[in-house]
Amino acid sequence: MTLPCFTGGAEVRTGDLRGPAVINLWSSSCDPCRDELPVMQALADATTGRLQVLGVDTFDSRDAAASFATDFGVTFPTLYDRDRKLLLGLGKTALPVTVFLDADGKRFVYTGTALDKPTLGTLVRTHTGVTVTG
Repeated sequence: MTLPCFTGGAEVRTGDLRGPAVINLWSSSCDPCRDELPVMQALADATTGRLQVLGVDTFDSRDAAASFATDFGVTFPTLYDRDRKLLLGLGKTALPVTVFLDADGKRFVYTGTALDKPTLGTLVRTHTGVTVTG
């Protein structure tokens, strides 16, 4: 499937994404995402050049998503999926969802409670091979 970049530009074919990468699906209406999004931004800041961190705004209006992302200081690339195509394609119906891709394209999908920094660091190391410091 293809999803548009949130800020415009070319669409991204999700099947072309390569690891190591972390893809975080979020929404402004998702309470756990409020805790998790700053942790994802910290991950993006700590792993620049070693790990791709990508957001996917899911089931939002652009205005709600933009306001939410601004409130949480999100600067990592984000795709826009108003129709929840990726979420449903992963066989999920609720957020939060985070996908980990290793360099060989092996995928691990995490669902559950909002990820905190130590848990996210462990999952990144285990499923992408990248060690997070700081």
